[in-house]
Amino acid sequence: MILSGIEIQRRLGSDIAIEPFNPAQLNPNSYNLRLHDELLVYDEPVLDMKQPAATSSVVIPEEGMVLECGRLYLGRTAEYTVTRNLVPMLEGRSSIGRLGLFIHVTAGFGDVGFSGYWTLEMFCVQPIRIYAGVEICQIFYHTIEGEYRDYGNGKYQHNNGIQPSLLYRDFE
Repeated sequence: MILSGIEIQRRLGSDIAIEPFNPAQLNPNSYNLRLHDELLVYDEPVLDMKQPAATSSVVIPEEGMVLECGRLYLGRTAEYTVTRNLVPMLEGRSSIGRLGLFIHVTAGFGDVGFSGYWTLEMFCVQPIRIYAGVEICQIFYHTIEGEYRDYGNGKYQHNNGIQPSLLYRDFE
């Protein structure tokens, strides 16, 4: 089952933490998360799964920034979330998708016990101007049945910012 917005707010401080939390961002069955002002872009034209990839940081100026088609931008949410006893999921907002901006290419599924900022894998089908602080995606929560282990010490746990791929660690 998916938690209602009222239930999300009720569980703040126990199973759910969203910092900062703004009641105006609460929806009937999700919570809107905002885009932080920093993006990462990969510097290399060919990425190797077995190697760490060099990135550059870009700050979104107040007047916005135009994203190029065919380029992957890694962003992050302005909000830090903690989830216990639930499965967090991330989806783009329909208003954002209708502009041709995908905010998670493949990774919208979180793990029970995840704590951190959400890295957004942003890709556009036509050039689009984006702005820091825009409500870009929504988090929602599924209940979980059966025994489980918390995410605990995963490679993206307790992050402090945008996380480029750490897949190369799986080859070590």
